Amino acid sequence: MSTAIEVRGVSKQFVLRHTRSIKEAFVWLVKGRKGDLSERFHALSDVHLTVEEGESVALLGLNGSGKSTLLKHISGVMLPDTGDVRTRGRVAGLIEVGAGFHPDLSGRDNVFLNGAILGMTEAQIRERFDSIVEFSEIGQFIDTEVKFYSSGMYLRLAFAVAVHTNPEVFLVDEILAVGDEPFQKKCIAKIRELAAAGKTLVVVSHDLDLVSQICHRGVLLNHGEVQFDGPVGRAVSILRGEG
Repeated sequence: MSTAIEVRGVSKQFVLRHTRSIKEAFVWLVKGRKGDLSERFHALSDVHLTVEEGESVALLGLNGSGKSTLLKHISGVMLPDTGDVRTRGRVAGLIEVGAGFHPDLSGRDNVFLNGAILGMTEAQIRERFDSIVEFSEIGQFIDTEVKFYSSGMYLRLAFAVAVHTNPEVFLVDEILAVGDEPFQKKCIAKIRELAAAGKTLVVVSHDLDLVSQICHRGVLLNHGEVQFDGPVGRAVSILRGEG
């Protein structure tokens, strides 16, 4: 079995700029701008993670634990301050609603644009276009500019394009919560289909029952560090405070 994802010593911090009072800002200026009016937030701290081909992994943790930040590093959307991330094969997924979509282009044009970004050739996109539109349930709105789409329409089209790239590694963030229940069920069924086909899955979700059904492995993050890495049932129990 080959390694699909390798995260080695990844750290990431963000600068949080706080609004200070006029008095505090004045004192800071008088002191010659000494000291820092901002605060650093360590989103990830020396994270190591290896995911083998065909594994289905849930990234779990409370808000601010670093799970979405780690997923963005795996997708290549974000670069680490230190460490590196390596992936094998085509990586696709849903990290942010409408990421890679141009608001002034139609849904049709965005299918071709997003498909190309995700590594498909024009011929492949044309071949799968009808299937993408059918899955997305966009129908007559496919030639409407996407700036007029609802967030649910964005999601449906973005998901449809992503799953039709036939990726080796599929990443899904919380945005599955967007959209109506029938389409959510359709997305979940498609994710299970990808897992059954031996694709590598990494899922971020607060729906612990759902990830328990889809994923076999759980990686629990706490303040940017890996707290637990093992069976998803055990990870969920720890997160729920059950032991």
